[in-house]
Amino acid sequence: MEKIMPNRLDRGFYLYQQEFEKKALEVLRSGWYVLGKEVSSFEEEFASYVGTKYCRGLASGLDALWIAFRVLGIGKGDEVIVQGNTYIASVMGITINGATPVFVEPDEYFNIDASKIEEKITDKTKAILVVHLYGQASNMEPVMEIARKYNLRVVEDCAQSHGAKFNGKMTGSFGDIGCFSFYPSKNLGAFGDAGAIVTDDPKIAEDVRVFRNYGSEKRYYNKVVGTNSRLDEMQAGLLRVRLSHLSELEEEKRVICNRYLSELKNDKIELPKIREGATHIWHQFVIKSDYRDELIKYLDEKNIGTIIHYPIPPHLSEAYQYLGIKEGALPITERYAKTVLSIPLYNGMKKEEQDYVIDAINAF
Repeated sequence: MEKIMPNRLDRGFYLYQQEFEKKALEVLRSGWYVLGKEVSSFEEEFASYVGTKYCRGLASGLDALWIAFRVLGIGKGDEVIVQGNTYIASVMGITINGATPVFVEPDEYFNIDASKIEEKITDKTKAILVVHLYGQASNMEPVMEIARKYNLRVVEDCAQSHGAKFNGKMTGSFGDIGCFSFYPSKNLGAFGDAGAIVTDDPKIAEDVRVFRNYGSEKRYYNKVVGTNSRLDEMQAGLLRVRLSHLSELEEEKRVICNRYLSELKNDKIELPKIREGATHIWHQFVIKSDYRDELIKYLDEKNIGTIIHYPIPPHLSEAYQYLGIKEGALPITERYAKTVLSIPLYNGMKKEEQDYVIDAINAF
């Protein structure tokens, strides 16, 4: 068996090769490469998919995060509540603006523990950043209740949750702003860096539209000091192709993960749990094991690749030493960082590859 990668992007391309190639040529031949009809069409289609009024295409998911807090006016002296076990980009979205992240422990579903938010609110708290980690929708009802009670903004980090729902409503459509990444490994992946912001607020949508293009309302008339963060025509066109197939791509991953959930049987590993009312789009299939390092080595010897999402929680990273948060401050977050492991999962994963992974883990 050739090495089974934790993720493979070529298979997802070959599934719709002709459509992708046709679209790429169409964009190349159009003679219009920045902020053209592919971007505006994708923005309309993606807003409609998420169930929001507006979408603004950006250059990356990180840009979506920091621009979200920038247009909300959240910065120096402000605090933003965020879960401890997220990818560091979530936290960077807060700190790039000079605001301070306040970490909350995750629940058993790897998402923010809503019951622990309220105790962290101070008079400096301005927003809650909810991360729908690994593809499962967070417990949004209590989060929104708390936000209303304390008059806080809610930003959703949906980088891993395109299409996941909580009580039938799409992630990204609950808060003031939903931030998306279309990095190639995502369920809705581009062929390079790409991102977007979705919102129902016309002022936020307009502020983002102006800010992403050098703060310019019309060419060479600059309203604010903005940035250059534009979703380009090529990525937008290719994303439109993938978006048209997203439900079948999700279904394929769901079938694979249902196999994992029912056929993986080993008391040395713990399978992921799904919250009632939440849907999971399986950006990653994340198990936990107290024997993780041995398991990684064992699977590697069997030519099965794995990834740890994420080995170092943001509060313990070198980048955030200045916050002065010591090891032991977030025991659940730190425990997850030592035990989580993502096993192979991708569109186009063959049945024999699935069998091989399941048999290998069961035999560990």
